[in-house]
Amino acid sequence: MNKPIARLFGLVVVMFALLIAFTSRWTVFDAKALQNNKLNARTLLETQRIRRGTIYADNGTALADSVSQPGAVYTRFYPFGSLFAAPVGYAFPNQLAAGLELYRNGVLTGTPIQHESVIDQLEGKQNGGDSVYTTLDPAAQQVAMSALAATHLSGAVVAMVPSTGAVKVFASFPSYNPNLIPEPRALAASDAASDDGLPGPEYDRVTEAQDPPGSIQKVVTAIAAIDTGQFTPTSLVNGNSPQTFEGIPLNNDENTSYGEITLTDGLTNSVNTVYANVAQKVGGTILARYMYRLGYYRKPPIDLPSGELKASGVRDQLDGPLIPPTGAVDVPLMGIGEGHLLVSPLQMVMVASAVANGGRLMTPYLTDYVTDADGSIVLRTKPTLFSTVMKPATATAVGNMMEDVVQDGTAEAALAGFKIQVAGKTGTAELGNSKNSPNDAWFIAYAPGKDIAVAVDVEDTFDYGASAAAPIARDVIQSLVGGSS
Repeated sequence: MNKPIARLFGLVVVMFALLIAFTSRWTVFDAKALQNNKLNARTLLETQRIRRGTIYADNGTALADSVSQPGAVYTRFYPFGSLFAAPVGYAFPNQLAAGLELYRNGVLTGTPIQHESVIDQLEGKQNGGDSVYTTLDPAAQQVAMSALAATHLSGAVVAMVPSTGAVKVFASFPSYNPNLIPEPRALAASDAASDDGLPGPEYDRVTEAQDPPGSIQKVVTAIAAIDTGQFTPTSLVNGNSPQTFEGIPLNNDENTSYGEITLTDGLTNSVNTVYANVAQKVGGTILARYMYRLGYYRKPPIDLPSGELKASGVRDQLDGPLIPPTGAVDVPLMGIGEGHLLVSPLQMVMVASAVANGGRLMTPYLTDYVTDADGSIVLRTKPTLFSTVMKPATATAVGNMMEDVVQDGTAEAALAGFKIQVAGKTGTAELGNSKNSPNDAWFIAYAPGKDIAVAVDVEDTFDYGASAAAPIARDVIQSLVGGSS
């Protein structure tokens, strides 16, 4: 072989090697990046040709479906508009996705076209995904959203089955219509903050809200106090007002002094100084232990994208890092739901559920089961224990105290005449330092013997937890378990 031919042969070998290298890069090593590139028209077309699986409510009603369009492509349709936007989310071919649509994207999209066999394509078999059946109750969801809308304020409602963790209501208001946001520019417009700087309608208040809980946190303090044996429901505690804790004066509502009263009466009448004293005695280390068991200081364990979840706990700033109760935290204030403690409604329904379920906190979930194209169940959520928070006797004691709140305490007027037995706790977190400042109004509750727990948060209201939040919880409970007021 002469030198020119050898050089040509070598050049051909080098070019062939480069061809293999670049081909391997795009087809093997960087295939995923190429496929996920929003500029990849082939991926977009393939996504449009997939009949995405349907998402259903617990009664079989479609919450998200794929509609056939000209050109053998599909588009996503949400029959209820904004009603289920927070839990279900949205999914569009330009790879915009959120909520359950994003979390269950793998099963909903099924097998991509390029992975189908040639025979299947020739036979005209439809490329589609599996269907997701949720735990959501349409009637109760409508009750919750209508009640929130009637306040003309932002807020959230979440209802959960304590014995399993199944989420029946997942309502965040204001909401948005996912049918109207298939394009990034429209999505950005719908998510824009309002003139007052508050989050837009895409903000999921059930899992992302970071609001002060106020007095509903006293339930957590009572759990720690009783479960450790340091207090009983009949223990006497100083309820005078004002009192000073760690150099900070603290008053009861209307500056009422109660003298020495029981732990139960302190919860019934939501006495700040009682529970500040209890928290101080219990201490930050023990409170931290029970808060962690209840899910604080970690993202909520629910089947939604991690980026849509926020952990509850003490923060110096709204988006600042979490400060554990064993750190530089004002424990007495934290024990009554103040002192920079911020929580989500999902976190607080977990608190109520743990009490309702005898101290056993189940992992909350939205997906009941998944079926394939033949209707066979290919995945079913098995209820799992998140943590054992407290002894059954403690749960019974705290539950009885919460019943007193409804029968004789701060929630009595809101649930007067209600035929369903309810155990609950009101909360009114002041957002400013004056009487003219708005509040975050809370109510957490469960219906003994009915296996349902509810948390309601109404933001920036001048009403109280008993008047703004408790009636919403009452209506949701009635919708879920029946009965009349």
